[in-house]
Amino acid sequence: MARGGDRAALRRALLAPRSVALVGVSDDVRKTGARPLQYLRRAGWAGTVYPVNPNRPLVQGERAWPSVEALPEVPDHAYVLAGPDAAVEVTRECARLGVEVVTIMADGFVGPDPASVARARALQDIVAAHPVRVVGPSSLGVVNVHERLTLTANAAFGEPDLPEGGVFVASHSGSVIGALVSRGKEMGVGFAGLVSTGGEVDLSLGEICLSTLDDPGVEGYALFLESLAGAASLREFAAAAAERGKPVLAYKLGRSDAGAELSVSHTGALAGDDAVASAFLADIGIGRVDSFEALLEGQQLVRSVPLRPRAARAPRVGVVTTTGGGGAMAVDRLAVAGAVPQRPSEETRRALAERGIPTDHGTLVDLTLAGTRYEVMSAALEVMVGAPEFDVVVAVPGSSARFHPDLAVRPIADRAHTGAPLAAFVVPEAPEALRLLRSAGVSAFRTPESCADAIVATFSRRAPRPTGSRAPAAVPGLPGAAGVLDEVASYAVLDAVGVPHAPVTLLAPGDDVPDVAGPSVVKAVSAQLPHKSDAGAVVLDVRDADGVRRAVADIGAALAATAPDVAPETFMVAPMVRGLAEVLVGYRRDPDAGPIIVLAAGGVLAELYRDRSVRTAPVDLATAEEMVQEVVALRALAGYRGGPRGDLPALARAVVGLSQLAASPRIVEAEANPVMVLADGRGVVAVDALVRIEEER
Repeated sequence: MARGGDRAALRRALLAPRSVALVGVSDDVRKTGARPLQYLRRAGWAGTVYPVNPNRPLVQGERAWPSVEALPEVPDHAYVLAGPDAAVEVTRECARLGVEVVTIMADGFVGPDPASVARARALQDIVAAHPVRVVGPSSLGVVNVHERLTLTANAAFGEPDLPEGGVFVASHSGSVIGALVSRGKEMGVGFAGLVSTGGEVDLSLGEICLSTLDDPGVEGYALFLESLAGAASLREFAAAAAERGKPVLAYKLGRSDAGAELSVSHTGALAGDDAVASAFLADIGIGRVDSFEALLEGQQLVRSVPLRPRAARAPRVGVVTTTGGGGAMAVDRLAVAGAVPQRPSEETRRALAERGIPTDHGTLVDLTLAGTRYEVMSAALEVMVGAPEFDVVVAVPGSSARFHPDLAVRPIADRAHTGAPLAAFVVPEAPEALRLLRSAGVSAFRTPESCADAIVATFSRRAPRPTGSRAPAAVPGLPGAAGVLDEVASYAVLDAVGVPHAPVTLLAPGDDVPDVAGPSVVKAVSAQLPHKSDAGAVVLDVRDADGVRRAVADIGAALAATAPDVAPETFMVAPMVRGLAEVLVGYRRDPDAGPIIVLAAGGVLAELYRDRSVRTAPVDLATAEEMVQEVVALRALAGYRGGPRGDLPALARAVVGLSQLAASPRIVEAEANPVMVLADGRGVVAVDALVRIEEER
């Protein structure tokens, strides 16, 4: 099966094969390697199963073949349950015979030890030389619930009657597919399929999901991500899912700061953490949840809310309850998560009053115990799901949901899909009520935290931003070697993308010392000083030529103490620029997510404030304007309480400009920090810059 070939053929071999080989299947039913045969037989899968074990003619009472080559036919899919060295040889044999998909359970392919490196390279060589596709290594298998294919060694699938439905799960972790299926069974959430992608030596999570998009049994996706490896295929999948109206929620583990340690700029520290993952997932239209429960509990809600064309305001949520305490919990968590608990409008209050439901002017519509009557809750929901001020309505039933679900919960279920999206936070432990709601298509939550999490994740989704074709950016004068450019060379990069910077006068040994027309700054020019202030290589408020001479001498003395190996011969003099605010505009090429652009409250404390907005690059002007609005420190420059207005449109243009470095393959990171935001109409000015490049190829 050629790389990037027929997706339908990949799905068939992966999730709907006609025959499978279980290579290394164990005869000892207590062992992990025995489970796939047990599960397939117990589920009643209709395909042909070939146990393969070179050490015994019978496995679990069934005939076993000594090798894949000895089978009466070439199986569509082989699940390799043997150890890592044997797994390499079996994969090579399968590739030679024409097996379409090989899934490998064994680990021992990741890590710095020579044996692991050699095994991983061997698998890569096999995949490169043959059309075989490989899932794993370290994969606990694949499951197609609709077709009863339980090709997995995960212990959770030993339970009978897997919950069938429309959610397709793809997970980097094998144990997580078992955790989700067991939770789904308890929740009443059904699955179309589940895949453990493991080490992704070949097939990535995104490519596997892409192959399932045209399956009518798949209605939405739940992803468990440990990293953004395979980001390109994940982006392609997300765009195709958006076209088909199939929503995607993801739970991603926290990102290591290891990437930031490789960076020389503040941008690396600001965007080397989980902010990149959030920005990437948002830009490709995937809703990111922070709680594991919301990954499943939010599936029905996300299906009822279409993607927005751009980032929009926070969701406005109406809350109706039969218990004041439970309703207050919901309101509190919604606000903390970033939603807007919305007061009913006067028109809505009048409509509720006409139905005998009095309300005050608060956020919460508290029906009290009267709401346990079907007709009261039903009438309240009828009004609220039709009210234009609510993007979504949350119903919060109290203890009666446990003891009288037909009274307290049935009206919620009956109002599903009759207006604004409807969700429920059920305060007591009430399994029957949760099942009733979910069977009616209402996303029902057991905690206010997961409820708020799912709502915010659902409404934060926006249509995937097209990356478009990018011509290489023309950045003249870059040296051939890798490294950090000095400030003057970095300004040349800013010039190439139209980001304004302060004018510079260079001062070399023997040059006449320039007169300065006003307060100026003197700096050492050296690629060895990416953070000049920290080394004492900057002197501010220089007023005349004598001040320039003293500044040069002071910098030399400071460097002798802080950086004795640095002896700059060139200095620069530039006018001091004072603005209404200092910001950082940074670009960085993330090893997984690709090019990103960062806007943050700037200066030397940029990393401390971490008041930032992150997007994948390049961005258009509308997106840059969104980023400006997201940085809290910049809101004051929009004329807050009659204060001065900054030139925020010029700042947005600078963000667009620096983001165009995504088209320059050699630039690893670039940063203008600080950028001074001047008064409205006067623009912005970068007064320091740093660029790091990789070696010319």
